Amino acid sequence: MLVEPKTTAEIGIIGGSGLYEIPELTNISEHKIYTPYGAPSDNIIVGELGGKKIAFLARHGRGHKYPPHRVNYRANIWALKSLGVKWILSFSAVGSLREDYKPGEFVVPDQFIDMTKGIRPATFFEEGVVAHVSMADPFCEHLRRIIIEAAKTISGLVIHERGTYLCIEGPRFSTRAESRIWKEVFKADIIGMTLVPEINLACEAELCYATVAMITDYDVWAEKPVTAEEVLRVMEENIEKAKKLLPRIVEKIPSKPLEELCSCCKSLETALI
Repeated sequence: MLVEPKTTAEIGIIGGSGLYEIPELTNISEHKIYTPYGAPSDNIIVGELGGKKIAFLARHGRGHKYPPHRVNYRANIWALKSLGVKWILSFSAVGSLREDYKPGEFVVPDQFIDMTKGIRPATFFEEGVVAHVSMADPFCEHLRRIIIEAAKTISGLVIHERGTYLCIEGPRFSTRAESRIWKEVFKADIIGMTLVPEINLACEAELCYATVAMITDYDVWAEKPVTAEEVLRVMEENIEKAKKLLPRIVEKIPSKPLEELCSCCKSLETALI
């Protein structure tokens, strides 16, 4: 059923590569949202999961229509905010820059490094109002802790509680030389293509944001070229784990964040000039 947005959902889920739906959702409605920045990646699916209202958006669109550098991140975040979303739980496929962060394992990053190239519009504040938003602690600590607690209830799921996510432009993978720089010089832990500017925009929209990073492969510092076939195989296994984890996370999300753990919801209080 396709309807105009007349409902609200407090929890937003952004599905990355391979995660295009949440089968457990009930009472589903589909919303086509119009934003000042154009159309989001896809219609937003609103439904109930564990008695809570969920708004789900496939980051790349159903069928994987948009590569990382062509995703309309501003429209995606605007659309979720317009539905009343307060929390954004993001799922993302990543490569590993550490021997002990293995394919098939999950990471809940607490920092990021932006190596995108300025092609992607990265702010809502372009004219009229200037905002310098603090990104010192970019992820919602409250939501990060909820993810970690939920993951510990799932047998066999290995989750790393911290990590630095290095975001590259894509859609190509790294060269060997680049990969060694990310690992040995920057000391990053995982590498992906979609965190930025999604996280920046969520912060500007005063939304609590955290990522479940699902490792699909070792980046090429490990001397083995990354192939799409390898990534897809591990990705399928990761998506099944993510589908088990998602309801456990949603179950633990409260109606409002603890301000002592997270200031995402008040990020503009000291940012506007």
